[in-house]
Amino acid sequence: MSGGDRLILGVETSCDDTGVALVTASGEILANVVASQGLLHDRYGGVVPEVAARRHLEVIDAVASDAFERAGVTPADVDLVAATQGPGLIGALLVGFSWAKAFASARRLPFVAVDHLHGHVVASTLEDEPIEAPFLVLVASGGHTFLAWVEDPARYEVVGETLDDAAGEAFDKGARLLGLPYPGGPHLDRLARSGDASAFSFPRARPGRLDFSFSGLKTALLYTVRELGEERTRERRADLAASYQRAIVDQLLARVARAVEEFGAERVALGGGVAANSELRERARQLAAELGVRLWTPPLALCTDNAAMIAGVARFVPARPYPDYLEIDAAARLERAAPVA
Repeated sequence: MSGGDRLILGVETSCDDTGVALVTASGEILANVVASQGLLHDRYGGVVPEVAARRHLEVIDAVASDAFERAGVTPADVDLVAATQGPGLIGALLVGFSWAKAFASARRLPFVAVDHLHGHVVASTLEDEPIEAPFLVLVASGGHTFLAWVEDPARYEVVGETLDDAAGEAFDKGARLLGLPYPGGPHLDRLARSGDASAFSFPRARPGRLDFSFSGLKTALLYTVRELGEERTRERRADLAASYQRAIVDQLLARVARAVEEFGAERVALGGGVAANSELRERARQLAAELGVRLWTPPLALCTDNAAMIAGVARFVPARPYPDYLEIDAAARLERAAPVA
């Protein structure tokens, strides 16, 4: 950490991952620690909100201690604190948000309440060769899928979004239909590598100019599985996974290509957990080459939920001084501007 470079403590607990990170104002990640609850929720086939919140309470102190040790700094070195305010599971959010406010207020430090989705938008501004505005970003996760235009990293303008299910939810529900373990997305991705993506013809919805829709695709997979029956579905699981994944990726990249043309974008970024999907990353690189634009794909650790991206947002937005932030709290949903018409 260079002299005079402010140190930002980031905290993320919007779902089932407990994240604490230490990031400098210049974008260097000193530590980005995440405690996953994947195995804990596997027995339920999905995240149980109450269980997630209790687990955050149990581990957040240890995760923070680990982050400070890895970064080689102490709490006294922190200049600014940032935490996810929402959207997410309210019980989980309250744990991290309250912990971060307590840390900041005990030291009279400034505080930034961060929009979790903003974190995914700016993930590519961290570390070496950061993306510079203006840029187009596709954020695709378990709960959200949207395209945003970024003129200034301090804000983002949604230009298209899913009208029903998120891409990540489509991956997870599809994986469940194919009998794959939780979390389903990564398992479906691995299975698809050994399948034939042209074996089944699944629909590619076109609901609007830059919008997305995945509910019909999920229904199509459900009907196909029912028609095949249990035994044949098991035999053709890899082909089903590959064909289903191809339909999701096709829709995502078709909207990216159209948005690049409409906005004259020269730089494009991916963000969110679905950005870790191997086919999406590879085909996005191919598309970028075809369109003549530069592509930023964050490392996998910055695609899934993490606190470094939360600290990253705090580099661009105004902080609240002590004690002004004591009256604000976490929220399951945050208001944001409607997509551009």
